[in-house]
Amino acid sequence: MDNKEITYTDHAASFGREEYIAVAENVKLHVTDLGQGKPVVLIHGWPLSDAMYEYQYQFLVDKGYRVIGITLRGFGKSDKPYGAYNYDVYAHDIKIVLEKLDLKDATLGGFSMGGAIAIHYIATYNSAKVSRLVLFGAAAPIWTKRNDYNYGFTKEAVDDLIALSKVNRPQLLENFGKIFGASETALPAGIANWLGGINIEASPYATTQSLIALRDTDLRDELSKINIPTAIFHGSKDLICEFALAEQMHQGIKNSYIVKFENSGHGLFIEELEKFNTALLAFLQRPII
Repeated sequence: MDNKEITYTDHAASFGREEYIAVAENVKLHVTDLGQGKPVVLIHGWPLSDAMYEYQYQFLVDKGYRVIGITLRGFGKSDKPYGAYNYDVYAHDIKIVLEKLDLKDATLGGFSMGGAIAIHYIATYNSAKVSRLVLFGAAAPIWTKRNDYNYGFTKEAVDDLIALSKVNRPQLLENFGKIFGASETALPAGIANWLGGINIEASPYATTQSLIALRDTDLRDELSKINIPTAIFHGSKDLICEFALAEQMHQGIKNSYIVKFENSGHGLFIEELEKFNTALLAFLQRPII
């Protein structure tokens, strides 16, 4: 009986994985790490957490992949320290997690702000540990209009969002919830409430600072630095990251293609769940040429 207990303990330990990974002094990130096989790393959007990928986790594990969701500092169950919240910090945190997990040939996926951060990671660290990139409704290459870039929100509109985040964050989240889907009623009430519960977990400070990063960060020069196969998933009815952003990314990333979600707004991973998962699996199975 003692031998059986030891064998069982050793077996369980061999599959034990850290749920929290330290990326800096006093900063641990929450990580969902499930399954076995080729690694797929998923980065959430603002102001969600890795919990948003619940229906991708189970699908990918069943298909024989190891799927790893990283919650950025300031969000979900990750630590929420005072300090900088920008794409440089987020990308460096991702680098630390991938190194500590000793991943190889991972697929990196990012939703909305997480897609922009994934682009910044690939461009900054020369695709370290990553061999494929997939962008879901990404807030890139820029989320706000410029004199030479007529896509996205105006800076003044984002300034209003930043101001609202400081005085009535629940109202800010409610407003975003109304435009998250292809229509106000596109998401079932239960799903909308689930996403809202994830959003409210975010640090108020990180919520505001990330809006500033979304407003100010220009990734146009980084698109040409992406030299790995890239899929761009985007809803044609997206009101948060308009479809034109997908076209801009496709033009700038040489080895890329677009998967258009005709019936989705920003919530394509939920609104067309079966198509999303099937298209993701197809991308994972494509040979790298």
